[in-house]
Amino acid sequence: MPAAAQDASTPPDASRAPTGVDPDDFNRDSVTVAVAAALITDYEGSNDYQWTPAPGVLGSVGGYNFTVIGNRASIDLIPNQPGPNWDFQAGPIGVINFNRNNVDSIDDARVRALGEVKTAIELGGFVGIGKTGVITSPYDRISVSLSYRHDVSNAHDSAIWQPTINYFTPLSTKAAVGLFASAEHAGAGYARTYFSVDPTQSVASTLPVYNARKGWKNWALGAMGTYSITGNLLKGWKVVGGVVYRDMLNDFADSPVVSIAGKRSQWVGALGIGYTF
Repeated sequence: MPAAAQDASTPPDASRAPTGVDPDDFNRDSVTVAVAAALITDYEGSNDYQWTPAPGVLGSVGGYNFTVIGNRASIDLIPNQPGPNWDFQAGPIGVINFNRNNVDSIDDARVRALGEVKTAIELGGFVGIGKTGVITSPYDRISVSLSYRHDVSNAHDSAIWQPTINYFTPLSTKAAVGLFASAEHAGAGYARTYFSVDPTQSVASTLPVYNARKGWKNWALGAMGTYSITGNLLKGWKVVGGVVYRDMLNDFADSPVVSIAGKRSQWVGALGIGYTF
């Protein structure tokens, strides 16, 4: 959802402003601040869920797009131009990985017995390309990107690659929707830290000993939407929300943390309110 949200902040062509929208709104910088209630899994691969607040900030200033959604932040350092054209993307990305960093928030006693994992700080970058005005109107947008991030906090000390494809389109001056598909490839350290079970952990948790290997960790499909409740999509109050389906793969799905204590498929979602300046 963060990448789809970033696409949504790209300014369209002011010369093609729809009826009821001030063309000057397309030429100004904009920032949307939002807060949502998010339903997430207790840990990656869990079949138990919990509610948590999820803040978000996204916008475009001087043609530079940026997003802060939950635990993830990124900025596109290649400025965008308005109108239906090609957009090249590149910039830094950062993720704070809270997976299993607090056993008190995990319902399953077996996973709690595995112990806490240090919070991971994953830093890296992304590259991508997008096109505005492709299918439904001069304002819809499709993009593909590839991100790389590496843990710099010595929590799992490995890398994660993530290809993503996004599509975003306004339905009217008040409503818009976005769709995305992505996958993640995780390194050996990630597999060992979150999905392996060593002999000591096996005794404590009753889960069998397991040695997870690196590889494709999961794929996901998601949708997001927004509806203006004052004014239009370019300014004022709006309702925001999204839902994601994720399916674990390979050694990550076969890990007893998932196959016995959890579930290989999960649904997560969020619903909240935002304001665009």
